[in-house]
Amino acid sequence: MWKTVLFLLATLIAVPVFAYLYDTPPNLEQLRVMWPVIYTYVGLSAACFIVSSITDNYSQVDKLWSIAPLIYAWEVVYLTHWDERMLLIASVISIWGIRLTYNFGRRGGYSWKFWTGDEDYRWAILRAKPEFQAKWKWILFNLFFISFYQMGLVMLIMFPMIKGVNGTELFWADYLLAFLVIGFVIMEYVADHQQYKFQTEKYRRINAKEDLGEYAHGFVNTGLWGIMRHPNYAAEQSVWIVIYFFSVTATGVWINWSVAGAVLLVLLFIGSSNFSEEISASKYPKYKEYQKKVARFIPFLK
Repeated sequence: MWKTVLFLLATLIAVPVFAYLYDTPPNLEQLRVMWPVIYTYVGLSAACFIVSSITDNYSQVDKLWSIAPLIYAWEVVYLTHWDERMLLIASVISIWGIRLTYNFGRRGGYSWKFWTGDEDYRWAILRAKPEFQAKWKWILFNLFFISFYQMGLVMLIMFPMIKGVNGTELFWADYLLAFLVIGFVIMEYVADHQQYKFQTEKYRRINAKEDLGEYAHGFVNTGLWGIMRHPNYAAEQSVWIVIYFFSVTATGVWINWSVAGAVLLVLLFIGSSNFSEEISASKYPKYKEYQKKVARFIPFLK
């Protein structure tokens, strides 16, 4: 586990630095927009660390995962004086964020006491591992990975907007990208709804002591989940890969420094899905058979 964490933390530094050196550095106007976003990131990360440490609930970043990008996006819109491309990007990101916030909320992620709400079950499993029995190790993990790494990633996936500052005029490719983002948001909604519907009915039957029937195997494997093991993750990654291409339409540069966020997001989801599948395989006897039959992110590519 420590190797994975250290690898992800190292990539948070190495990938942006490499991308920065590969491409033309941000100009003065881009830096003018970038620094307020960075200050916001530091404040949100520190808040997540402090609140999670006090409440012992480590899903504070999860609560902000769908909200922070909206803050960053509209901050950029304001700082660029309502630039048309920035406004278009912020609008599609808002559609993504509202949908994901709703899904997180209906699963119990939010409470009127904003610091409470359901905690991601994986954090409790992770805390129970031998590597984190020493309290100081978990504190460092919470500080550097849960709070600052994850919130840093949320900030970096927004950097294509900043790369596009003072770019070309809006044209047909931007609208095509916006259409693709909305398409992937719909796909993510369908996948999350299928998961929610399955788990709700499964636990209803368990609590009512009814025969589980088709729910006995414990995990959803129909619909989009019969094509990919993580259709919601696949759609999430696709959203931000498409967002990256807004920087391409704005600059004409296919590989630029704002690609770091999309690359790191893919790496995070690979690590996150590995951990989730390790838990699922230990809970559900038929899960390993499911892994052999169904691709992880890309249909037919196992």
